[in-house]
Amino acid sequence: MQELKINPYVVQIDKFVSSLDKLSYAFLRMEEDKKVITEEAYQEVREDVKERVCKGCERKKVCHGADMIQDVLYTIEKYGAELNVETKRKMQKKCIHAPQFLRTVIDVYKNEKHNQMWQHRIAENREGCAVQLNTFAQMIRHSTRELGASIFEDEHLEKKIKVRLAKRGLKILSTVFFVSESGRYEIHVTVKATKGECVTTKEVARVISDCTGRDMVTGKEERVMVGAEYSTLVFVEGAKFHTLQGVAKIGKGCEKISGDNFSMLELPGGKQGVILSDGMGAGERAFQESSMVVEVLEELLDAGFPKETALQMLNTAMVMGREEVRFSTIDMGQFDLYTGKCEFAKAGASTTFIKYKEKVESIKSTSLPMGVMSKLDVDYVDRELQDGDMVIMVTDGVMDALPVGEQDFLMHAIIEGTSLNNPKELAHHILEQVLECSGHIPLDDMTVVVVGIWALEK
Repeated sequence: MQELKINPYVVQIDKFVSSLDKLSYAFLRMEEDKKVITEEAYQEVREDVKERVCKGCERKKVCHGADMIQDVLYTIEKYGAELNVETKRKMQKKCIHAPQFLRTVIDVYKNEKHNQMWQHRIAENREGCAVQLNTFAQMIRHSTRELGASIFEDEHLEKKIKVRLAKRGLKILSTVFFVSESGRYEIHVTVKATKGECVTTKEVARVISDCTGRDMVTGKEERVMVGAEYSTLVFVEGAKFHTLQGVAKIGKGCEKISGDNFSMLELPGGKQGVILSDGMGAGERAFQESSMVVEVLEELLDAGFPKETALQMLNTAMVMGREEVRFSTIDMGQFDLYTGKCEFAKAGASTTFIKYKEKVESIKSTSLPMGVMSKLDVDYVDRELQDGDMVIMVTDGVMDALPVGEQDFLMHAIIEGTSLNNPKELAHHILEQVLECSGHIPLDDMTVVVVGIWALEK
């Protein structure tokens, strides 16, 4: 009988999460919405104008022109600096220095608007921090409770594994069982080899597979042999698929430095990812921008952040603190090696193509790149892939090299017109065909990434 084991640290982590929630709420309350010209700002403008224009005027004791300041400000807000004729006529009747008076009001108003623009920018950054804190808190809460719920006890299975490994000269200190939401097992065994015994971790995996009736394999970067000192070995259920990748690229004008960057990485939970980013412009600066995007995204995904959270956190970091807009596209695919499902995330990216056995499908993006807006809009698409299917990602330079209006048609023809099933060969074939169609030196950086998925033989 399996029993869920409650993690004693869940309560403590919930306290940490509550603190983050409160901090996020505090950030949001620090900046309230303001009118275009507040009463406090109006008083400051009024005193400033009186000091600069009215102070030395011989009619200041009998003049009421300063009382027009608020009307002038509202008029500027409505019509802009070019005031309507009626406002100018009123001012000329009330003030002998009307032209200077109006110029001063407009100058002070512009300064106030500039200050408010920066206050708004600070408020946006603060709000972005608050959103990220809240998102991070919810992710921690979800992950902690998921971990707590995934631990279970099975005394019969634990005893069975202990007896079987003892026969191979191994001594178990402890065993922890986990089960994912999809029902996959993960088993952590703290074990050591008794004196004189030499046992590989693959042998331990075979024993655990026999005991559980599941295909268990060693975890990522696990040691090869069981040592004489206690160490914890991780065993997970074996995947059903594997992937192979290939890349072909060329810089703008055949330059060595390209503004495109890509990465292929192993992710937690039996997934593999591919990231393709096209930096703004071309050359060294575009390379640095897209390189930073890919590297940070790699770190977040490898740490276990959901792709939605990772993308939003990275976008906030790109937007905050910058006076100029610098953007990068994101084209990302996450392949589930247990199910064959691929989750695509696209922000301002070029078209992605999927080559099935009998057809080619296009997946387009309608969103803006990262770094443009404080709130990132991402296109998410899921597809079920089968043995032998291929995913082709390209940057804008590839599509833009083809005639306008025929880009999708020609890419479909290039992909469908070859029987190549090696990702590297297919990537180079596509790039060569596009260059041949364009008939000239590339006018932009061009990158083609191909990922193929195949079922593992059991």
